[in-house]
Amino acid sequence: MPRAALLSIHARVDYAHPSIWEHPSLVQVWGPRFSTYVVPARDRAVFTLGRLPDDERGRRRADEVADRLHAFLDGRRMGAAEAGRALGKHPNWFRYGAASGRILIRWDGARRPTVWTVPAPEVDPLDARRELARRYVHAFGPTTQTSFAVWAGITSAEARAAFDLLARSLTPVRTPTAEAWILTRDEPAFRAPPEPPAAARLLPSGDTYYLLHGADREFLVPQLGPRNALWTSRVWPGAVLVAGEIAGTWRRAHENLTIQPWRRLSRKERDAVETEAAGLPLPGVEGRVVVRWDD
Repeated sequence: MPRAALLSIHARVDYAHPSIWEHPSLVQVWGPRFSTYVVPARDRAVFTLGRLPDDERGRRRADEVADRLHAFLDGRRMGAAEAGRALGKHPNWFRYGAASGRILIRWDGARRPTVWTVPAPEVDPLDARRELARRYVHAFGPTTQTSFAVWAGITSAEARAAFDLLARSLTPVRTPTAEAWILTRDEPAFRAPPEPPAAARLLPSGDTYYLLHGADREFLVPQLGPRNALWTSRVWPGAVLVAGEIAGTWRRAHENLTIQPWRRLSRKERDAVETEAAGLPLPGVEGRVVVRWDD
């Protein structure tokens, strides 16, 4: 989501400010699993056409939704709820047109998004899916075709075909949980000594670092108790990274931030977490962020 995107950017980029997610180089789309993604505008095709179904029925539905919305809006931008009422459709219906690459949205995390249409990307859908798979393996590897299918919201056959297209670029590896794949070009980075991690980072709910499913979660968090605390059946909490390892969860209500550590943190580690919390670029929050330790 946009607010989560803001904190994800802040965790990785210096000098992130509260409105950085609205930078002209970024756009919002309904991406994998119909979730809202903030992505580079130049990569719109990857995160939309890359999910276009292979079957004729699925492709026809994506185009029909985009066609109807485009004809109705006629160059306007409109709230999805209003557009849905006018077309006699639930606003979620527009998400089926996202894979056409022709629908953009703006959502601030509350109410319904604003929607509008743009020209279709001049990219072959298979090329877009191959690039989507390549980026997925780069970001989430070691990983598998099955994990890619779940993350992207595509069929197992479509995921397998994408990995087949990437075959010459992949290297098989064995992890503590399963046999998987990495990009061959990434192997030197896996073998290289890790760089010193940041003292602390507060990752938002759904951050790419732990956007995992099934056995992949065991690879990141081996212990069952902490794993259940991080990946709940409802809205996930944020993840507290201390020296590069997930050491707890966090939630926020306005300027109040509550942290549940999984282990006893030293005074130095707590200070690092509180310093990170104080520097979060939180829109609409005036004054100091108040950290409460729930341990």
